[in-house]
Parts: sequence; structure tokens; C-alpha cells
Amino acid sequence: MCWSATADLAAGAGIAAVGVASVAQVRGKRDLRYLPLAALPLLLGAHQIVESVVWDSDGGSGPATVAWAVIALPLLAVWVPVGAVCAAPQAARGRLALPLVSGLATAAALAYALAARPVTAEIRGHSMGYVVDLSHADLLIAGYLLATVGALLLSGDRGLVLLGVLVAVGAVICWALWELEFVSTWCAFAAVGSVALLGWVRARAGRTPVA
Repeated sequence: MCWSATADLAAGAGIAAVGVASVAQVRGKRDLRYLPLAALPLLLGAHQIVESVVWDSDGGSGPATVAWAVIALPLLAVWVPVGAVCAAPQAARGRLALPLVSGLATAAALAYALAARPVTAEIRGHSMGYVVDLSHADLLIAGYLLATVGALLLSGDRGLVLLGVLVAVGAVICWALWELEFVSTWCAFAAVGSVALLGWVRARAGRTPVA
């Protein structure tokens, strides 16, 4: 989420460019395990660009709103833990089963909710609000956070653990500002996270895998 269509479009293009640079770091076969996380900025960039369309449509429940929700909710709930499992040292993969299973279960419930019920967007000052009718919302939020933030914190990779801390702190700040309907700062946070991921991929790609 960003504070205007123009900001979303510019941020999305910039984040996607970081994603291209990140994916380009994955060159050899042994580095392919880093590809899901390396490609995450591409997904986040596309997400911002989709939201620029939502802004231009003055919110509503059109295809762009649905696409935004699909990326934000079920897709990321699976993408992040799968990426963490692929990139993590072998010794850490057992404990990543918990966030992975949580992500799969949460994504299934969220996908069902999006298929069965409408999702709407509305402009709230300098932020965009999304409304999805979710059953057991608190449980789904907990499962989502375990799948995304938890997967990074349990990855056993120092860089990903630090990224997990950044995600947790940034998400709280973004949520607080959004709740106040002051300004949405998710696009700036996504940009910072994407640059951090690029640095992580550059540091890992080409190195001998850790057992």
C-alpha cells in the first residue's frame, strides 16, 4: 500500500527493478535454491503496480482489488515459507515445517474466503483500506504471521533472521500509521525489504552451500 496511485506505480517499478537485479544474481544450479526469495521483490513490485490501478479505480471490488488481495493474502502466505525452506541450511529445514504447514493451511482458508466472499477497497485519506469478510480472523492473522515472519526468524540463516526482524518491526510501524489513516507506508517498507533481500542474495549466491 502506498499513499497515491503515482507513488504506488513509481515504487512498484523501482521494487521490480530491484527484483530483476536480485534474480540476476542467481546464476548457477546450486544457487537455484535462493530463487524464490530472490524473486520476491518482483512479486512485491507487481503488487504495488496492481494497487496503482486500484487507486485509479477509486477502490471498489474490481479485478485489480481481487488481484491485490490474492497476492497479499494466500500467495505470500505460501511464497515466503517455501522460499525460506529452499534457502535455509539443511539443519534448519525440520523446524521450518511448522511455518510451512501454517502457510499452506492459512493460504487455503484465505483463498476460500476470497473465492466465496467479495473483497472491497476504499480510499481513506492517504491510505487504501481493504475489507475482506474472514471467519476466525485472529487465527488467520496468527497463522499468516507464523508463515511469513516466523519462517524468516526460524530459517537458521543470519541474513534472513535479520530480515525477519526488519519485517516484524516495519509491519508494526506500517500498521500503526495505516490504522491512524495518516499515510500508508507499505511501499517504502517493501522497498527497504527488497534492497535487504538483494544484499542477502548477493552475499549468498556463488557460495558453497552450508550443510
